[in-house]
Amino acid sequence: FSMKMTEDNLQEMIKASQTMNAKVLLVGMQVPPNYGADYAAQFSQVFIRLSKSHKTSVVPFLLKGIADAPNATEWFQADRIHPKATAHPRILANVWPVLKKLL
Repeated sequence: FSMKMTEDNLQEMIKASQTMNAKVLLVGMQVPPNYGADYAAQFSQVFIRLSKSHKTSVVPFLLKGIADAPNATEWFQADRIHPKATAHPRILANVWPVLKKLL
């Protein structure tokens, strides 16, 4: 998928939210390794770059400690895309410290 389109879409959502005086928390994601190391690095930087340029809060990677864990397959459903309920506390631990500051 187009990196520019992804970035443009995220940027428009940020702008629309900030226009309504909403506090924005940008939650980053990573693409699977089959996209290639260069593309994956560029993709993850989109979230960091947008958070800096629009002065938003950011969680760089929603699934940190889950998708990049040595036992990652244990944390995902059979589709290997969606985390199991057992991963939810880890997801919360990734998001809550940043989100709490916005409340």
